[in-house]
Amino acid sequence: MDVILERPYDIWIAGAGYAGAVSARALAERGKRVLVLERRDHIGGNAYDCLDDHGVLIHKYGPHIFHTNDKSVFDFLSRFTQWRDYQHRVVANIPDPAGEGRPGWRLQYPVPFNLTSLEEAFGKEEGEQLGDKLVAAYGAEKKVTILELRQNPDPEIAALADYVYEHVFVHYTMKQWGQKPEEIDPNTTARVPVFLSRDDRYFQDTYQGMPLEGYTKMFERMLDHPNIEVLLNTDVRQYLSLEEFDIFLRGAGTPLPCPLIYTGPLDEFFGLCYGRLPYRTLDFKFETWQARDYTAPYAPYPDPDHPLRGDGDFFQTHATVNYTVDEDYTRITEFKRLTGQELPGVTTIVKEYSRPYTGDPRETPYYAIINPANNALYAKYKAEADKKQQLYLLGRLAEYKYYNMDAIAARALELAERL
Repeated sequence: MDVILERPYDIWIAGAGYAGAVSARALAERGKRVLVLERRDHIGGNAYDCLDDHGVLIHKYGPHIFHTNDKSVFDFLSRFTQWRDYQHRVVANIPDPAGEGRPGWRLQYPVPFNLTSLEEAFGKEEGEQLGDKLVAAYGAEKKVTILELRQNPDPEIAALADYVYEHVFVHYTMKQWGQKPEEIDPNTTARVPVFLSRDDRYFQDTYQGMPLEGYTKMFERMLDHPNIEVLLNTDVRQYLSLEEFDIFLRGAGTPLPCPLIYTGPLDEFFGLCYGRLPYRTLDFKFETWQARDYTAPYAPYPDPDHPLRGDGDFFQTHATVNYTVDEDYTRITEFKRLTGQELPGVTTIVKEYSRPYTGDPRETPYYAIINPANNALYAKYKAEADKKQQLYLLGRLAEYKYYNMDAIAARALELAERL
């Protein structure tokens, strides 16, 4: 508390993730003296990465892949990192119905579902024929929803909608959001896309890549400025008391003398006075595989002829593999395929399990559950925030929205221009 009271700051920022770090740097370069308070023991927010015990660079809070069409955001971040050219590709992994008699035989194809997926799912000849029908009906390089497919008079095209729903969408969505099929918003189901293209990239953005030395190094450089001070293991709420129209320094009895950018959960900022905002959280199971593991009976694909079998340096064929039909986890990510790290004979993966967020301090709220009831609850907290002079909300948690990383960075830069 002495540091905070003794040193004059022009702005406080609660959180050192994308929102906090980008806004801190932008404000510091405008001559503002910035105090960043981070309640975790590290910077970088959920994009934080670090070396595990085996020397593999891992993303502690799940995979983060940068992509944007916003050149100003890309240029800003490029001041603090070089980039590894990386085009993210994701595949769905399902039991192979043609693999009967071969235990563990699996099939995988690109998601979102596209023309390549058709051929992997139905065989080259049938897949090409169905693809030709789709292109004739809707045009090449188009995105068609399963609602449109279901309305097509051709029964083969209409049946494809049911296949994509069953094998790509519904079971994965049930795991990710904890919903029964009848609870899934029909509008969400209707928008599930099929791409009439062979572009297997998960994103089509102009700028894509991974920070060459990792996200943490990028944020370290971003926050390295004489006008920025960072305090870790520090929760901003321990220094504040809230009055109806103002924010006071706890114990000092004086109003907070500068603006506060808050990037944390808004319900927690107000002591959960209206109840907890619902989120989904994730449990991560990290596993490290040595080269010798791939000859063991418990290897992911024991059959030596299996096309998806690891080669000793890699566990799987793609950085991210979604399990859209079976398994309790939603996906497996292999970090070396993301980062390009050269580390022969050893690889680390992470399996993700989605479940309700309870508010336990060991949990992280990842995904806001957006529906009318939850939006109404958030609106109550937002009304309280609007009463507070000098309080600015920024980011996924504070705004109870889903943002990609580039969108958060863009909002942070825009806010810094206004302050």
